[in-house]
Amino acid sequence: MTKNRDLIRQISVVVLGVLAIVGAAYGSGAFGGTPTSEAAGGALSASATPVAPASTAFAIWSVIYLGLIGYAVWQALPAQRESTRQRAMGWLAAASLVLNAAWLLVVQAGWVWVSVVVMAALLVVLVLILERMRATASSSWVETVLVDGTFGLYLGWVTVAAIANVAAAAASSEPGDLGLGATGWSVVLLVAAAVIGIAFAIHTGGRLTINLAMAWGLAWIAVGRWDGPLEDATVAPVAAAAAAVVLLAALVVRVRRRSPTARPATVPGAR
Repeated sequence: MTKNRDLIRQISVVVLGVLAIVGAAYGSGAFGGTPTSEAAGGALSASATPVAPASTAFAIWSVIYLGLIGYAVWQALPAQRESTRQRAMGWLAAASLVLNAAWLLVVQAGWVWVSVVVMAALLVVLVLILERMRATASSSWVETVLVDGTFGLYLGWVTVAAIANVAAAAASSEPGDLGLGATGWSVVLLVAAAVIGIAFAIHTGGRLTINLAMAWGLAWIAVGRWDGPLEDATVAPVAAAAAAVVLLAALVVRVRRRSPTARPATVPGAR
């Protein structure tokens, strides 16, 4: 019975991985779909809010999807069928693929606030996957790349995307300045992103992929505000500083953790 459940899990991840890729293609405008940047009245375009990353930032999805394809194939191998690590995170990985596709469909329907809920659920699932990965060490460099690397980038990027998603939903509701104005609230969100990045670095012992993806997204927010249709002389340097802080935090924690004078890590698989 357990072996049957393992096989069902493996097949489910493969099937959902294919559906996620098809959904991504549809969300990019293929198969008659509307590009995400144009859906929902352009609420999620690169110039919709001061914390929207420049369009080039979304190239990271190509790397993430490539990693997810590799992961789906790798976890389907007979050698991974009874893997303790995959039993712990496999269904969560499948859930992340479902939520990814659901987010694209919701945006296509123009439901911006619903997309925030879906994105929040995806973020929670990815954090749970992180905890499963940290609980059990990787068994090979292939697993480190396809599992830890892929889902680290996935989590880091979705963290930044969630912040941009919240800002887009708020802007679509036309709430007015709410005291601080668009620039002020953008600075608050960017500072929050930096704090989250530092927390990830400390909690994971400096996993680079999470903070690297966050720094990538934050840096492209800076680029979009320096050179684009929605320039903002305040948000741009704050976003650049946040990107630097997030990346530096991971590097510092990682170096300190590997220092001969540092105490050994107590969490298996933390890297």
